[in-house]
Amino acid sequence: MGTPDFARASLQALLDMPEHTVTGVFTQPDRASGRGMAVLPSPVKALASQYGVPVFQPAKMRDGTALGQLRELKPDLISVVAYGRLLPREMLALPPLGCVNVHASLLPELRGAAPIQWAIARGLAETGVTTQRMAEECDAGDILLMKSTPIGENDDAVSLHDRLRGMGAALLQETVRALANGTVAPKPQDHAKATFAPILRKEDGAIDLSRPAAEIERLIRAMMPWPGASLDGLKIHKARLAASGGGPRFVVCGDGGILELLEVQAPGKKRMKAEDYFRGVH
Repeated sequence: MGTPDFARASLQALLDMPEHTVTGVFTQPDRASGRGMAVLPSPVKALASQYGVPVFQPAKMRDGTALGQLRELKPDLISVVAYGRLLPREMLALPPLGCVNVHASLLPELRGAAPIQWAIARGLAETGVTTQRMAEECDAGDILLMKSTPIGENDDAVSLHDRLRGMGAALLQETVRALANGTVAPKPQDHAKATFAPILRKEDGAIDLSRPAAEIERLIRAMMPWPGASLDGLKIHKARLAASGGGPRFVVCGDGGILELLEVQAPGKKRMKAEDYFRGVH
């Protein structure tokens, strides 16, 4: 069960396991996207269709239709990666080996919809991927396996997403084999240490110049590509901390630190070097 590109890699990893069979794929209904608003299949559906795996796209999870489809498939294990839907109790209890979720954080840290972005924005030194046995409470299930990675000073949400996507797929393979062999012991999370990564809103990208320069620089990296960080309507794609500097490219922040704008985008315009933009405007 999965929908976006992050989940596609995990599906490919399962398809690449000769000792197991993917009997069905559940993904979100096709939706219009892009400038032309063309109706396109999700990345997970597109991959499943290439392999001839049956695809199910229930509009609801609690009307009995999806549960009936699952019962016909009789899965030993359900893998859930960025599906975007909560599974009812009856589904969680259905497979003998349980429902396994791949989450892009080191649980119980950063439970929720946007762990990659908030890991950068909050200045974490590392993050990673966790496989967990799903529970009714979101991202609160027992931990199976975990793998960490440092967050580099140049990592943005795109680069970190791509790294964790591959790590998550590999960890899912390892988890499936361990569950099949009975060699993994689920460990309860320490719920008292839980932190949360709520779904992103457009306003989360608004730059507040009263904040410290390092915090704003992280926000710019974290909000790529959506919602994007913006300053007075100007989207800021890239910036760096500077020891000094003058002119409109250099912004003084709340702690006295200076941020040098490197790449910007005005509304309705193309992304460009900040130096060229301000030369044209001023």
